Amino acid sequence: MKLNEINIRDPFVLKEKDTYYLYGTRAKNFGQNVGGFDVYKSTDLEQWSDPVTCFDSEKNGFNRQVNWAPEVHKYKDSFYMFATFTRENGLRGVFVLKADNPMGPFEVYSPKAVTPEEWECLDGTLYVNKKGEPYLVFCHEHTQIVDGTVCYVKLSDDLKTAVGEPVYLFSGSSPEWADVKPEGEHYITDGPFMYRTSGGELLLIWSTFIDHKYAQCIAKSDNGDIDGKFIHLPPLITDDGGHGMIFNAGDKLMLTFHTPNQTGYERPVFRELEDLGNTIKMK
Repeated sequence: MKLNEINIRDPFVLKEKDTYYLYGTRAKNFGQNVGGFDVYKSTDLEQWSDPVTCFDSEKNGFNRQVNWAPEVHKYKDSFYMFATFTRENGLRGVFVLKADNPMGPFEVYSPKAVTPEEWECLDGTLYVNKKGEPYLVFCHEHTQIVDGTVCYVKLSDDLKTAVGEPVYLFSGSSPEWADVKPEGEHYITDGPFMYRTSGGELLLIWSTFIDHKYAQCIAKSDNGDIDGKFIHLPPLITDDGGHGMIFNAGDKLMLTFHTPNQTGYERPVFRELEDLGNTIKMK
């Protein structure tokens, strides 16, 4: 099938050897009670397989409400999925799943969510620093705190549990280009993803709404690591595209994101990026 026939939100591409694996949120009903996640595979980014279920949330007792934003990272020769589910306490949290290969089936791996029990959280992504230490970067949702935030927490070496307390990075209202909103109106943060440039800079891409349109944004660490101050750069996309991630396709650097941000019509798209050493831009 063609890319424009795939109806998912929050696309994520893993390249393993000569094959690309595409994951995402089943877009039906905004990813609620959809029963799990699928994987599509391709060797050329044009023709894709039919979807194959890689996690059955009904079978695993995780189909309570949301099944959102699966990301799959290879770590120490296994494949780990970070995904958002509604917990038994009614709050959303990020769980870690594990499989021996990118096709799954993935099994629940973390004994509980690796985000705080009392927080409403979503969209966890794995970041491993230069020392090999793993971290989860995630969003504390605007639905609970009005001005959504991006945070991180250190993970145990086996990725099963959080270690220590979460650390605040920035809020949705932080960028100088952020909309000025009336008191009580929400600022959204979602879809964080970490990328290190050819010049060694650490970028964090994330999404929000600018002038009521979905946007893909960039922030850069001032010390090249997760514990730096993140400085907001001009957004990459301001015309209804977001929740992106970055991957390599041969000698090309690619951004995938979903657009439009309209239930039932979402599609993953690929756009080439240029790595400038100190930042990235659309090519």
